[in-house]
Amino acid sequence: MCAVALTALGLTTSQALAAPAPEPRPRQAGHLAEIGHQHAREVTAGTFAAKAAGEDGGDEAENSAESTEQFTEARTAPGVVAPGAYGAAWAQLQSMPRTAGSWDHVTDKPYNSDDPRYRDVNSNSSGGSGNVTGRITGIAADDDGYVYAGGANGGVFRSRTGGGHWQSISDRLPSLSTGALGLDGGGRLWYATGESNTGATAYVGTGVYLLADPKHGEFTPGTRVGGAELESTTIHALRFAGDKVWAATSRGVWSHSTADLSGPWTLEFAPNPSYLPGGADAKNPSAPYKNIANDIAVDPEDPSKVLLAVGWRSGDTYNGFYAKAADGSWQRVASLGDLPTGAGDVGNVTFARSEDGSRYYAVDQSPTKLATDPDSGLQGVYVSKSGSPFGPWTLIADKDKLKGSGSALQDDGYQPGIQSWYNQFLQVDPNDADHVYLGLEEVFETGDGGAAWHTPGPYWNFGFPCWSIDPAEQTGDCSPTTHSDQHAVAVGSYHGRSSVYVGNDGGIYSRPVDGTLDSGGHAADWKSLNDGTIDTLQYYSVGVGADPAGHGVIVSGGLQDNGESVLRARDKVMGSDFGGDGADTIVDPANGCNIAEEYVYLDMWVTNNCAVNDGSWSTDPAKATSYEVAPPDKAAAAARFIAPITSDAKNPATWVAGGQHVWVQNKGFAIRSGSEWTSAFDLGAGHVATAVASSGGTVYAGWCGPCNNQGFTRGIATGNADGTGWHQLNLPVDGTLPNRYVSSFAVDPADAQHVLVSFSGFSRTWTEGPGAGIGHVFESRDGGAGWKDVSANLPDVPADTLRLLPDGGLALGTDLAAFHRAPGAADWKVLGTGLPTTTVMQLKTGPDGKLYAATHGRGIWSFDPRRLGGVHHRDGQDD
Repeated sequence: MCAVALTALGLTTSQALAAPAPEPRPRQAGHLAEIGHQHAREVTAGTFAAKAAGEDGGDEAENSAESTEQFTEARTAPGVVAPGAYGAAWAQLQSMPRTAGSWDHVTDKPYNSDDPRYRDVNSNSSGGSGNVTGRITGIAADDDGYVYAGGANGGVFRSRTGGGHWQSISDRLPSLSTGALGLDGGGRLWYATGESNTGATAYVGTGVYLLADPKHGEFTPGTRVGGAELESTTIHALRFAGDKVWAATSRGVWSHSTADLSGPWTLEFAPNPSYLPGGADAKNPSAPYKNIANDIAVDPEDPSKVLLAVGWRSGDTYNGFYAKAADGSWQRVASLGDLPTGAGDVGNVTFARSEDGSRYYAVDQSPTKLATDPDSGLQGVYVSKSGSPFGPWTLIADKDKLKGSGSALQDDGYQPGIQSWYNQFLQVDPNDADHVYLGLEEVFETGDGGAAWHTPGPYWNFGFPCWSIDPAEQTGDCSPTTHSDQHAVAVGSYHGRSSVYVGNDGGIYSRPVDGTLDSGGHAADWKSLNDGTIDTLQYYSVGVGADPAGHGVIVSGGLQDNGESVLRARDKVMGSDFGGDGADTIVDPANGCNIAEEYVYLDMWVTNNCAVNDGSWSTDPAKATSYEVAPPDKAAAAARFIAPITSDAKNPATWVAGGQHVWVQNKGFAIRSGSEWTSAFDLGAGHVATAVASSGGTVYAGWCGPCNNQGFTRGIATGNADGTGWHQLNLPVDGTLPNRYVSSFAVDPADAQHVLVSFSGFSRTWTEGPGAGIGHVFESRDGGAGWKDVSANLPDVPADTLRLLPDGGLALGTDLAAFHRAPGAADWKVLGTGLPTTTVMQLKTGPDGKLYAATHGRGIWSFDPRRLGGVHHRDGQDD
């Protein structure tokens, strides 16, 4: 994927790294649930009580784990994906012709999660997060006002003004997934690709890149450090010591000279080397869990003394801390004081060292607590006052101490550290070794080495006495806070003013290092740096409809942890009309304020006025601006985390939703209750829909079950929306269609028997699972009785979304790019120029004739098919 050894690159996506371990995950009860649309309803009622029976959805910790597993399954089932898959696809992509035309960036505007226009009881507006963007997983900052922020799947952005006015500087790289960012002592910027959060959409990377002049330059494939050693990994941390840089990766701990950048990376330690690529157990389904390293702590007095934090977050026998013995081997450390060393107590770990070397801090997530404690997975926060990573370490905080520091997480089942497997950062004030910032779900701070803590960045403002939903009062007397779920941190200065920068699921925020607190003990001086010039938004879906005001179109979309965005034709700022996670979307082409939004697991909501509140903020259905209309499969056991919903291409009042059943309702946006759905077909016990499409009452539903790598099966059912004529297609594992995840359908509006289907995952070249087959796009002209592989020259890469264009052409979105097949043509071309190298999750056509792409890392983009007049050559010239 870079200039050398392109075909050897081994990108494998989030694969099994993102999937939870086989042991059952705990279910939390009586929680402060991030149930999307239910948040503000509970707050308005003045309670954070547990959800009523039947109002399913689960807490965010459980939802995150479930989404992690399912996003991965789509790309890996039926087996483990071998290194090199994405690299080969990217290499092929570079040699393909492109169509004429360029993509336009739609969401290049601020996205205000507190937009008072949409302060419905079902939104998160007034929570206090302000302007947001997608997940930020790496930050670096200097003392000249330069700040660098890395998106989870959006690449690196640079600010020259202490944050804001961002410029992308990594778009020429084959991977935009950020693991870590760091400035070395010489001011060089190191970019480790491969997000390490083991979260739902964490992609592996292509190694580490170095920018010698980050104030002016941009990353290119030729700036990669070393060879192909770190391809197909995720990287949790880079640590500098002496003339070495250390990398904690999903395949062990590696090091490299910081002076000679051309030599290969050295594998320092892998606890289970037989599970590494090329090893005897490399194809074992558990291989991706067996060599996970989380962080490295180096003794400031002696760089040869190194402590490694190693282990899978859900636990394994190798989990623990390791140090080098006299014979040069790495051995487990038996005792570190209060910091536990047992395999069940060492999970995800982050270290931080003070600038003067007098302190080391650590935060530790416990696999045992993750499995047994319904409130939190946090083991604790610790300090080594000797400054040595070998301690002795002293406990300075646990969930109870943090809970009492002003946290918004007070309910049983959702307390500080509940997602410490996913949310962690630590930062010591360079000028004060006792002043520490801690990131979990919230931002915590201590000024005395851990004796006392407060919460400058609470999860949200709901529930605090200062909060008010009234737009005239904004958030009442509460101060703005950060978005929840913390991942990255740095300290830098601009014009002599020192600031702390934090990255989370809502983007990047800053405040003075020695900031002020309000009367509630929360920070009074957070500043959102998500000004619209940085777009790392992670969309699952997009919908487009005419603006009833007559000024063009309204563009909406569902987002990871950022609700549903809505952008009206003349808006300069996007708003959020639904909260929590946003999944699939249906928008009325004739009226873009008619929006159906799925939270997760088919929990669907409808608005007929863009969810613009009338000022009543009432839960009275007669006064509501949005309505819950979830079909009966609204549950984790009966539907995918991101479950498919659609409207009929010819009868837009007919909607189809897929869980275990194929659900149909015929009232369109006039629906007011989940009871108005009827089951057209039962896909079968243990089967859940992955894709649905309908045209003229003919419905196609793709399903999986089991959906994991072991025993994976898939199928396609078809029938009529009225419940007649349903049958399962004959799809043997060794047949024409691959035994992989069915991701999308495109049905010919002129003939519903003419249908195309796309498959995610990789072909049998890279997948060891049974029946992986080859190809990603298949066509049937007899309603699915027979199929033809029409993948032609497409790269072997997960395919996510198909769309038939009005002229009969076909558009395809994949994990790397969007492609186009002209009417009557056999081969595919890359669709246009300007679209960043990121995942295209969904393609939709708008009433304006444009094609809209929801990307999972760089926002929404549009393309005008009328630009497809010629072929765009690699020299930039169009025919």
